[in-house]
Amino acid sequence: MRRLLARRMKFHLFGAFFVSIGCAALYKFGIAEPRKRAYAEFYKNYDAMKDFETMKAAGVFECAPPK
Repeated sequence: MRRLLARRMKFHLFGAFFVSIGCAALYKFGIAEPRKRAYAEFYKNYDAMKDFETMKAAGVFECAPPK
């Protein structure tokens, strides 16, 4: 029973470290990178003035009334 806590703590410490690294990698490659690619693809062809004119014509803005 001597040093039981130290042995178990070492095992759990390494286990927690590897699980956290795995979760970070899964988040990065499963969520963050696809999100970056989606934003880059969206803003590649995005025209802010065209979107503004569409919203202006729809009457979304109070400061720029539709014509």
